[in-house]
Amino acid sequence: MSDDSFIREVNEEMRQDQARALWDRYGPFALALAVLVVLGTAGFVAYEYWVDTRASRSGDAFSQALTLANEGKNDEALGALEKLEGDGFGAYPLLARMRAATVLAAKGDAAGAVAGFDAVAADTSIPASIRDMASLRAAIILVDSGSYADVSARAEALTADTNPLRHSAREALGLSAWKEGRSADALKLFEQIAADEGAPRNSRERATMLAELIRGQGTAS
Repeated sequence: MSDDSFIREVNEEMRQDQARALWDRYGPFALALAVLVVLGTAGFVAYEYWVDTRASRSGDAFSQALTLANEGKNDEALGALEKLEGDGFGAYPLLARMRAATVLAAKGDAAGAVAGFDAVAADTSIPASIRDMASLRAAIILVDSGSYADVSARAEALTADTNPLRHSAREALGLSAWKEGRSADALKLFEQIAADEGAPRNSRERATMLAELIRGQGTAS
């Protein structure tokens, strides 16, 4: 055997010895890590499937409830929405609560609708923007069925210049004030809307018309 062949053979045996030593030392850890990676990947995939499945089921249930409501089957829609509130996934329970209050309003149950929106508005676990929307929806219902004080209790805080719902909140307050004969208060609110360049055009046009009507009646002094 030549020196080169002998050296290569020795080197090969050394590499094999090193490989065995490394495996003896780190092999179990590497195997355990590989198992954890596989299990973790499988668990993540299973979790994603579980989430997607629950979200899909809740989405289908919400869509069916909307169909019932649109068909005028309000009692059936309320039953479906109540079930979704209890076992829905993700944002669907909250959507169900909001929609249930809307269905109650459509049924003519103003008190029930207001109570539903008020409950959402009072729930501090819900994002503030959704709570504000619920307060506004309650205020709008109360323009017809409640007093100015009722509307103000829900809409006044939304009239700040930085609130994105200020136009609708001011309009609800203005209509309620006008309804109670508080023409000066109503005129001021409608003028605020009309002068607000950030308000939607239809809101500004409607506010301008209402302000002109109040001035024409001469009751805003």
